[in-house]
Amino acid sequence: MTTAALPLFPAAEARARTGRPRWERPAFAGLLIATALLLLWDLGSSGYANSFYSAAVQAGSESWKAFFFGSSDAGNSITVDKPPAALWPMMLSVRLFGLGSWQVLVPQALMGVATTAVLYASVRRQFGPGAALLSGAAFALTPVAALMFRFNNPDALLTLLLTVTVYCVLRALDGARTKWLLWAGVAVGFAFLTKTLQAFVILPPLAVLYAVCAPTPLRRRLGQLLLAGLAMVVAGGWWVAIVELWPASSRPYIGGSQNNSFLELTLGYNGLGRINGNETGSVGGGRAGGGGGGGGWGETGIDRLFSANIGGQISWLIPAALVLLVAGLVVTWRARRATDSLEGMARAAFLAWGGSLLITALVFSYMQGIFHEYYTVALAPFVAALIGMGVAVLWEERGTRAALLTLSGTLALTAVWSYVLLGRATGYLPWLRWAVLVGGLLAAAALPFAARAGRRVLPAIAALGLGAALAGPLAYCLTTVSTGHTGSIVTAGPAVAGGRGGPGGMMRGAGGAGEMPQGGPGGAGQGGAPQGGNTPPQGGMPGGQAPQAGQDGGPGGAGGQAGRGLERAGGGQGGPGGLLGGTQVSAEAKAALSADADRYTWAAAAIGSQNAASYQLATGAPVMAIGGFNGSDPSPTLEQFKQYVRDGKIHWFIAQGSTGGATGGGTGEAAGGMRQGGPGGATGTAIETWIKATFKAGTVGGATFYDLTAPTS
Repeated sequence: MTTAALPLFPAAEARARTGRPRWERPAFAGLLIATALLLLWDLGSSGYANSFYSAAVQAGSESWKAFFFGSSDAGNSITVDKPPAALWPMMLSVRLFGLGSWQVLVPQALMGVATTAVLYASVRRQFGPGAALLSGAAFALTPVAALMFRFNNPDALLTLLLTVTVYCVLRALDGARTKWLLWAGVAVGFAFLTKTLQAFVILPPLAVLYAVCAPTPLRRRLGQLLLAGLAMVVAGGWWVAIVELWPASSRPYIGGSQNNSFLELTLGYNGLGRINGNETGSVGGGRAGGGGGGGGWGETGIDRLFSANIGGQISWLIPAALVLLVAGLVVTWRARRATDSLEGMARAAFLAWGGSLLITALVFSYMQGIFHEYYTVALAPFVAALIGMGVAVLWEERGTRAALLTLSGTLALTAVWSYVLLGRATGYLPWLRWAVLVGGLLAAAALPFAARAGRRVLPAIAALGLGAALAGPLAYCLTTVSTGHTGSIVTAGPAVAGGRGGPGGMMRGAGGAGEMPQGGPGGAGQGGAPQGGNTPPQGGMPGGQAPQAGQDGGPGGAGGQAGRGLERAGGGQGGPGGLLGGTQVSAEAKAALSADADRYTWAAAAIGSQNAASYQLATGAPVMAIGGFNGSDPSPTLEQFKQYVRDGKIHWFIAQGSTGGATGGGTGEAAGGMRQGGPGGATGTAIETWIKATFKAGTVGGATFYDLTAPTS
């Protein structure tokens, strides 16, 4: 391969001289429109998606205090177990347009379009519009991206901000511009307010890259990095400082922590606990280790991202990306270290996107704590950028035999791996599996001879290869967007052999088929639907869907059917003890909670956030989640709860183990057992025991209610 200037990747000055190709703007607009259509298609079929977060969105649309803290209810009893930045766009949307499925999920879809645009802009600067279009298409057609940018977990905003971070670092490298490095720090700071320490994973390779390659003296480079670090601390620390300095008695309890401390949450449950598996307060009790080193979250190891349950989410193009990363570095290796040349900036781009991919992939592969398939969406822009850049570099070098052979081998590898992934989904489009393999291998075999074939044949070979490479992920994406997704553990594409949604959960595909994993704690909930994952579409009208609640920290998976409304009576689907599954609220229960709700701070209280979220979304009235998501947080204490009752702040208590109401399966005993994951589990049990001894139970629409305004004596 040669290391001559790369004419397909002109610098800004060259682009100013030559102008944009006529086709670029229509093609870019087409890419964004196609991405938007994919992400918005039948978006309402997922209902409220993850009801744990949707309830917090509803609360923030009613209370500015809940908005700021990310409270689970407008009464501000407890927060979600993440910082609130990912909730803020959805809260504003609901404030403006009212509560409904589309109002909650459209901001997420728009983040997907924005990520595609930022990725395009970044790749185009050094590699041209063709490479940028390919990167954008590869990202939009990543199955896990099609899933998570239609879902209301924090991962959508996190992925956008990580992409913005790499873009800003590359802009800073092009001329050692401090402004862009500061913007990178701001992006990381807000990423921290989205999903805490995961935002910092890509910092080491980016910081080293700038320190070594920025075209300015070392002293200035280090000073710029310190300023960027300060910008990061300010952007991510202002909220943390306010929360930590705010009197604990007048703010909500920090969900997911055991000591009402956001710093504890950040360093423990959401931080080092994810790496070493010691996550006090999580379902399962913070037990590290287990089979393969990953406890109940699957085997760890270098092949984790290619395993049965994860491979189809993200790994379609990872082998190609790794090959193209090496090839791109070889082509640009002889460039000067500094980024004041075309080749130097091209190499820096490979190092930035490639370093981000490698370090994130290694963390995901070996982390022993909570790990779900959809976390891998963070890898999608890194993989897509390398695909576009690497193909463009080798295509520009196609006059050399080495470049053509590398392209050919990469395409063959992609076709074979797509064949393997498609074969894991039994009965799923069997013709496509063979079409991808045959088409990909034919294109790969023809590429080394493409230079002799003439200009008319060459584009046809390239189109065949590109179609074969993207056909598998496209099919998975179309399956994903045609299927509603609700619950705590969701996956893209069809059901696969050996797939799982987490311990005690299920990885489901279109139509709800799936199979149970082996060896995980807990088990499937009762009520007629498998756990965790995808739900059949049920219409898709905004605001008319009723999802099962869920959250990314629980291994059970909520699953269940989206349905036409939270008002339906009947059993819901739950995880162990119902803590991991939401509830289908009966019309009678809704009427009881809504009556005189304005007289109370909380219309009701229930153990665990899923139960509370279902009732809150059904009625619009605040429902206290005792113990937070898992029921394991020590909030409120028994004495605090008694005081709330004496002050007339809570009307009802919804008991665990109810049918057609609170838990949707499971028993109170099982629920209490699961709550032992953290020290606070005993608090929820003590509250429930006191209520049962003090107040009389009644049945409302199949659920067991206790009227906390009417003691038995």
